[in-house]
Amino acid sequence: MWKYFSTILLRNKIGFAAAVLLLTAFMGWEASKMQLSYEFAKILPDDDSTFIEYQEFKKQFGEDGNVMVMGFKDKDLFKLEEFRDWHELGKNVKKIQGIKELMSITTIFRMVKNDSLNKFEFTPLIKNPITSQQEVDSLKAEILNMPFYEGIIYNKETGATVMAITFNKKDLDSERRLDIVKEIKGLGQEFSSKHHVAVHFSGMPYIRSEMMTKVRNEMTLFLILAVLVTAIILWLFFRSLTTVLFSVLVVIIGVIWSIGIMELFGYRITVLSGLIAPLIMVIGLPNCIFLINKYQSEFMLHGNKIKALQRSIETIGITLFLANITTAIGFGVLYFTKSSMLVEFGVVAAVSVLTTYLITLIMIPIILNYLPTPKAKHTKHQEGKRITGVLETIDRLVQRRRSSIYFVTTLVTVISLWGMTFIDMNGYVVDDLPEKDPLYYDLHFFEENFRGVLPFEISVDTKKPNGLLADNARALYKIKRLEKMFGDYDVFSKPISIVEGIKFAYQAYRGGGSKFYSMPGVSDLKMLSDYNGTLKGQNNKLQNFVDTAKQITRISYQSRDIGSKKMKALMSELRPKIDSIFDPKEYNVHVTGHSLVFLKSNDYLLSNLLESLLIEIILIAIVGIALFRSVRIILLSKLPCLIPLVITAGVMGFLDIRFKPSTILIFSIAFGISSDGTIYFLTKYRQELKKHKKTAAEAISAAIKDTGLSMVYTSIILFCGFAIFAASSFGGTAAMGILVSLTLIMSMFTNLILLPAILLSIHRKSLKKIIIEPPLIDIEEATEERSTAI
Repeated sequence: MWKYFSTILLRNKIGFAAAVLLLTAFMGWEASKMQLSYEFAKILPDDDSTFIEYQEFKKQFGEDGNVMVMGFKDKDLFKLEEFRDWHELGKNVKKIQGIKELMSITTIFRMVKNDSLNKFEFTPLIKNPITSQQEVDSLKAEILNMPFYEGIIYNKETGATVMAITFNKKDLDSERRLDIVKEIKGLGQEFSSKHHVAVHFSGMPYIRSEMMTKVRNEMTLFLILAVLVTAIILWLFFRSLTTVLFSVLVVIIGVIWSIGIMELFGYRITVLSGLIAPLIMVIGLPNCIFLINKYQSEFMLHGNKIKALQRSIETIGITLFLANITTAIGFGVLYFTKSSMLVEFGVVAAVSVLTTYLITLIMIPIILNYLPTPKAKHTKHQEGKRITGVLETIDRLVQRRRSSIYFVTTLVTVISLWGMTFIDMNGYVVDDLPEKDPLYYDLHFFEENFRGVLPFEISVDTKKPNGLLADNARALYKIKRLEKMFGDYDVFSKPISIVEGIKFAYQAYRGGGSKFYSMPGVSDLKMLSDYNGTLKGQNNKLQNFVDTAKQITRISYQSRDIGSKKMKALMSELRPKIDSIFDPKEYNVHVTGHSLVFLKSNDYLLSNLLESLLIEIILIAIVGIALFRSVRIILLSKLPCLIPLVITAGVMGFLDIRFKPSTILIFSIAFGISSDGTIYFLTKYRQELKKHKKTAAEAISAAIKDTGLSMVYTSIILFCGFAIFAASSFGGTAAMGILVSLTLIMSMFTNLILLPAILLSIHRKSLKKIIIEPPLIDIEEATEERSTAI
C-alpha cells in the first residue's frame, strides 16, 4: 500500500500540493472566524443531577454568577470628597452598556412604612447631590442603622465597602464582557489613584474575564514559542535554512487545520482548547524530522533523489502512522469523559494529530523533491557518536545486569507509589493562578472582609402553592433556623433571603430602629403579610427570591474559595443538619450555585479522566496485539509506559502538585506518546528475530542500537516542545508542560532499558514462535531501516 501511495504521490506532486494548499486556504478562512468561549465552562454532562438542579435554579431565579464586585477599605470613607466620588463612580458604572443593576453604600434603598397607602415604599438613600460633610454624617448614621446591608455591602468592623455590579445575561456570555470589565476596572483605578486607596475587583464575571484574557495572550505566546523552539531544533539537526523554513511552514499548515477543524465542529476556544495549536506544533515536528532524515540517509546511499523519497515514504510512513495513532488515542479517549470541555479538546486534538501527519507525509516529500540535494554537513547529526556510546552501555546493562535493572526499577516504583499517597486531590476556583497574582490577592480581600464572592445558593421548595405562608409561616421560621445554623460557619457570608427581607420590613414597620431588625412573631408576621407589597404583589424587592406561587424561595450566600476537598466535607456535614430542619418528606431543599457545581465538576473530571486513561491503555494494547499477535508480550510491554506515569505521580505527591483537570491530563497525553517508543522497539526486535534469524540477545542489541538514536532525539524534541508551557502564568498549564516532559524522558529510559530486559527475560521458544507469526499488518519494511531515520 505504501509503495503504491509513494508512487502516486511523486507522480502527481502538483495535484497533491494544490489540493493541500486549497484545503488550507479553506481551513484558514474557517479559522479566521474562530472566537473565544465567553460562557462558563460546561464540565458536567446534561444528565448529571447537580447540573440539572443548577439549571432548574437558574430557570427559576436567573443567573447566579453575574455579579462583579469592586471594593476597598479606608477609614476616610465617610469624608465628603471620597464618599461623593464613590457615589459618582457608581453612577458612571451604571451608565456602562451591559450593566443591569448596581448596589453600593451610596445607592441603597431605605424601607419606609406608608400608613396612608397601607404599604411599604423603597426610597433611595441619596436623592440629591451631596454638598456638605454634615449630609455625609447623617447618611452614615442612617446606613449604620440598617443591619440588612451590613456584611453585604459594608463591614462595620473593618471599614470595608463593596460595590456589587450585575451584568446582563446577553453581555455576560459574550466578548462584550471583557470590555465592560475593562471599563469598570479603569473607573475603579481612577478612584484608587485619586484617593490613594487600593481598590479590589472580583466576582465570577471578573474572574472569568481575567482568565480568558490570560488564555488569549498565552495562546499567542505559546504559538510563538513553539515556532521558535521547533525552528531552533530543526536548525541544530539539519543546518539548512530552507529545510527549517519549509518544515515549520508544513507544521503551521497543520496548526491552521486544527483551528479550522475546531470552527467546523462549532467549538470555541477555551482554557484547554487554546493549547491545541502549540501542541500540534510540538507533536507534528518529529514527523518532519523522521521523513527528512530518512530521505537524507537514503540519498547518501545511492544518490537517487526519487528513489530516496519513495523509500522514505514506504519505510517511515507506516511507522509514523502507528505513532500518530497512539498519540491520537491519548487525546481521543477524552471523548469518554462526557465533559463538553474535555470532549472538544480531545476530539479536535486527535483529529488534528492525524491530519497533521497526513499533511506532513504529502508535503515534505514534495518540498524535498524541489530542494537541492543534501550535503555532508546536513547529515552529521545522524552519526550520534556520543549517544551511540551511551546506547552501547545500555546494551551491556540489559545483557548482564537485568537483576539490577529490576531492583532499581522496583525501588523507584515503590518510592513513587509512596509519593502518590501524598497527592492532594483538591481544586480551587482560582486554582491555576500563583498566590502573588492580583486576582488571587483581590479574592482574599473579599474573603477577609465579606467571607467570599463565590455564589452558594439554597433552594427551598415547600411542594405546595402558598407553602411559605402556610401553617403560620412554618417554612419561614425553618429558614430562620437554617440561617442561624449557617451563621456558625465562617465560610459563608451573610445571606440575602425572604427572611432577611421580612426583618427589614419589620424594622420599618416598628419605626426604623435597628433593634427591631428581627424575625417577627406569628401575629406580627400576619400584619406584615396583610401590608400591601410585603409578601404580596409582583413589584416588590423580594420577587427575585420567591416564586409567584409562594411555593419556592432561595437563600443566597457568598462563600470562600476553600477548595473542593473542604467543601465536600462541609457539604457532608451540612446535609444532615439541613434535613433535620426541613423534613425531606415535606420539603425539597437543594444546595446549588457555582461553588457546588465547581465541586462536583472537579470530582467528575478526576474520576472520568482516570477512567479514560484505563480505556486508552486498553485501546493501545489492542493496537499492539493486532500488530504482534502476542497478548503476553504486549501486556508486559505496557510496564515501561506505565511506570513513568507512576514516577510522575510520585513526583507530584512529593512536590505537593495537586491532582486537578490540567495536571491529570498529563497521563493521557504522555501515555499515548510514550507508547510510540514501545511500538518502535518491539517492531525492530520482532524483525530481527524473524527476518535475520537472530537470537534474542542479538535481536535486543540490534534493536537498542537501531531504535535508540531515534528515541533519544524524539525525546529531546518533545521535551523541549512541552517545556514551553512552563512559561504559563497558569500553574496547572506550567505543571502540565514540566510533568509531561519529565514523563516522556522517563519513558525513554524505560523503553530503552526496562523493555529489552523484560523481553530478554521472558524469551522462550514458544514465545519466539508466537512473535514470528505474521502480523495483521505488514510492518517489516516500515521498520527495517528506521535506524537511519535520525
